[in-house]
Amino acid sequence: MSSSSDHSTLSYEKEGLIVPSGVHKVKYLPGENWDFHVDIAHKPVDLSLVLPHYRARNQPIDHRMSIFLGNETHPVKVKVCRSYCRSKFELEIRASTSDVTIWLPSDFAGVIHTPKTTKFSAGFVNRIMGNVRLNAGSEHSYDEDEVVVSTRGHVTFRMWDVQTSTPENTQKETFRRLFCCSRKTPETTHDWDFLLED
Repeated sequence: MSSSSDHSTLSYEKEGLIVPSGVHKVKYLPGENWDFHVDIAHKPVDLSLVLPHYRARNQPIDHRMSIFLGNETHPVKVKVCRSYCRSKFELEIRASTSDVTIWLPSDFAGVIHTPKTTKFSAGFVNRIMGNVRLNAGSEHSYDEDEVVVSTRGHVTFRMWDVQTSTPENTQKETFRRLFCCSRKTPETTHDWDFLLED
């Protein structure tokens, strides 16, 4: 018998078993709108979603793994974990007033549609922000990642490190943000020969 982490939550919803927390593998579901789907109103959501490192049989080459999370007022926390950057994904979160925290993989590259009051962690700014188009046009590009967040609650983006397979180290990333320059200062050459002159 396979464990709950081996299936997308959509299959459990159909059986009346909703799993709003834990680690789950996202698998290609042909003929479905979403490869992973949780829509729950009265429980907090705290998920780590593992994207596949391979393309499933019969999965179209341009298919992005599609994830939907819905809630009303309870907190939503989701970590999108991947070890293979070719596994592109689209994540949509719809909520009324839920506070939403999202950890995106450090190799994320694409568009994010989110409220203007969104906050970004130091790790996100250090490693991901340069590859993000915020609230860009509505055209879809299937060769990049996409995130859509709709809520009146607080939204925070953080970084999930693909090299260590862990969430960002907050202290390390904050120090890097505070003390490291994004650009190196150009070196200047000094003519020290004037010290030898009498």
